[in-house]
Formats: sequence, C-alpha cells, structure tokens
Amino acid sequence: MEEIRKSENERDIVFSQAVKAGKRIYYIDVKKNRKGEMYLSITESKKNVSGEGENATVTFEKHKIFLYREDFTKFADSLNEAINYVVAEQGEYKPQYAEQPNEDNDKLNIDIEF
Repeated sequence: MEEIRKSENERDIVFSQAVKAGKRIYYIDVKKNRKGEMYLSITESKKNVSGEGENATVTFEKHKIFLYREDFTKFADSLNEAINYVVAEQGEYKPQYAEQPNEDNDKLNIDIEF
C-alpha cells in the first residue's frame, strides 16, 4: 500500500492510501466532515482504454462508498468473515510478487480497532 499525503485542494482528506491492483486502484481516504467527524471514503478507479493507436481514448470509471464511524466494527467484521469464506472455499490467493505467507495463521484476519 502506498500512503498519499493530502494536497492543498483536498483539505478534508486527513489520511489516504492507494492500493494498486492491475487496472484498478483502490483509494482509502479518511475525511472530515464540516462538524470535524471522520469517516472513510473508499474509491475504486478502473482504467478503461477504447480504440487503438492514435485513436485510443483513456477514461476512468469510479465507484465510491462512504463508511461512517458507527458502522466500522460491523463492516470490518463482515469483510473479515467474507474474506475468510473465500479463503476457506478457494484457498488463499498467492500472486508471484506476494510476500511469503505466515505459516502460523490459517485464516486471514483484519485487525482494526476503533
């Protein structure tokens, strides 16, 4: 994951990370609303190329979800459960560039405290 610092134009973003995944980039931003309350903004950005050569046009398709503090625990628990289900059914995905897995853990755990 790559940490991104906020720019002058994005004052409501207090923390940001980008996760590069092939043609997709996932941005996980911590933002503040006008009341100073923090929430998560998760954006999937997918690169689309249409046409070829000089006629090629590049566009980005974006999808966002907003996650508020009162829902963090339920969301993290459900995400962890869904990931563990996929791993149990199909095994853990191990791309060639991945770090060596920890042999001590049978399940993937997302440990997030709020």
